[in-house]
Amino acid sequence: MKKIRIYCFRLLSMILLLQSCTKDLNQYPTVETTSESVYTSVDGYRAVLAKLYGSFAVAGNGRGDADPDMASSTASWGYLRVYFNLQEVPTDEVIYTWAGGDNMTDIQYMTWGASDTWVNAMYYRIYYTVAICNEFLRNATAEKLAAFSSTEQAQIAAFAAEARFLRALAYSHAMDLYGNVPFVTEKDPVAAFFPPRMTRGDLFAFIEKELTEVAMLLPEARQNEYGRVSRAAAWSLLAKNYLNAQVYTGTARYADCLNYAKKVIDGGYALHSNYKQLFNADNDKRTNEIIFPIQADVAHTTTWGATTYLVNGPIVGSMKASDYGVLSGWNSFRTLREFVALFQAQDKRGDFWKNGQSLDVEDPGASSQGYGIVKFTNLNDDGSYKTDEGLVSTDFPMIRLADVYLMYAEAVLRGGGGSVQEAITLVNRLRERAYGNATGSIDQAQLTLDFILAERGRELFWECTRRTDLIRFGRFTGNAYLWQWKGGEINGRSVDAKFNLYPIPTTDMSANPNLVQNPGY
Repeated sequence: MKKIRIYCFRLLSMILLLQSCTKDLNQYPTVETTSESVYTSVDGYRAVLAKLYGSFAVAGNGRGDADPDMASSTASWGYLRVYFNLQEVPTDEVIYTWAGGDNMTDIQYMTWGASDTWVNAMYYRIYYTVAICNEFLRNATAEKLAAFSSTEQAQIAAFAAEARFLRALAYSHAMDLYGNVPFVTEKDPVAAFFPPRMTRGDLFAFIEKELTEVAMLLPEARQNEYGRVSRAAAWSLLAKNYLNAQVYTGTARYADCLNYAKKVIDGGYALHSNYKQLFNADNDKRTNEIIFPIQADVAHTTTWGATTYLVNGPIVGSMKASDYGVLSGWNSFRTLREFVALFQAQDKRGDFWKNGQSLDVEDPGASSQGYGIVKFTNLNDDGSYKTDEGLVSTDFPMIRLADVYLMYAEAVLRGGGGSVQEAITLVNRLRERAYGNATGSIDQAQLTLDFILAERGRELFWECTRRTDLIRFGRFTGNAYLWQWKGGEINGRSVDAKFNLYPIPTTDMSANPNLVQNPGY
């Protein structure tokens, strides 16, 4: 049973998305329902909270992203779809069929600039989520809640902690993707002004403080209703940010990563026995492993992005769409030979479709080149499915325990302390699930950083981690690791280090004098 549903209603009076946005792009939320009518009951606050969660999945308030949040050319592209494109398409995990028609060529070849469609779409999606979280928090102050009972105030205060987490998640993506960015909170005026530029290091510190505080305000691990965050989600995001702190701030924080990963590991979660069931339409039952999902539902949370994109998009060639719980495939993306090479034959995570597909990709636009691979399906556990024109009910695991296991192991290897033996045990739990037995288990000599990068690819592919992982390991840009079509050449080429960050969109650079473009753009 899906617990959080995103209903079709308009939010909030005077939401300010990005005060520095150019007005000609109309990059702002449309408004119909005023804050005076929404924030009058606990149910009203709960409904807005659902919209905050939903901003990571849907792009509008109507079926299939109709009635869009933002009046712009990118309004129909929801957060998760755009995030996937920026985190996965430029890597060894994806080759995209319709790159030209979908304005994805520069993303695929790592040649983007500050006017790129997808670079802009992600930026404004992030700041839309930040804006509606800020507006919620403006209306959840002690002064605003004075007329509510003490019980109601406590409920709304708990909602506010969740809103702070969601804002911290959006800002974490801004920090990872764009570096030094505009900064705005609920304490800033709801009026036209130029948000200050916050450095990556300062934003890291703000997020760290927010997550540390809200972790103590959120419910205990596994105690919130499905689809909503608990303190384990805050701990997991802290661990992920600490793992990447060397990249973000220049200072390693591996001991802190290990500390928070350990909190999650000891928090009552466990691996689900069946890897494929983590990514099917019944994956809302996997609360033992999925710590925080982005929800989808054929009836209530409908979008052409999110997991609808991830179920339909990879169905190519002779793959039968009904085998994956939908009506037809989109022939959108396949994978590359370098990614295929990560898997041994016994590893069931590497479920490649080879029939009619070549391993090598000589023409990225040919959907028969590159193996097909399906991770997400719209099938229920019993093999049945329900779809509506391809819409799905499969949730996206934004945070799951397997990632935390691998964060712990990497932090141990990078000098964060902890137990090497525990790291081996955690990794082998993943591999025993993948192989169905202990034949894939490793020993201490095999537990290296190179192994961890490869294992993260095998376990977490298409879960929006690959670009960040490759950057942390020094393999995304440069020539330390080449894959087909990296840099737009068939066998790959070295790519300028400036592409470790996306640029601040030209539109915002022109509008806000406080901003400084990332080097090289």
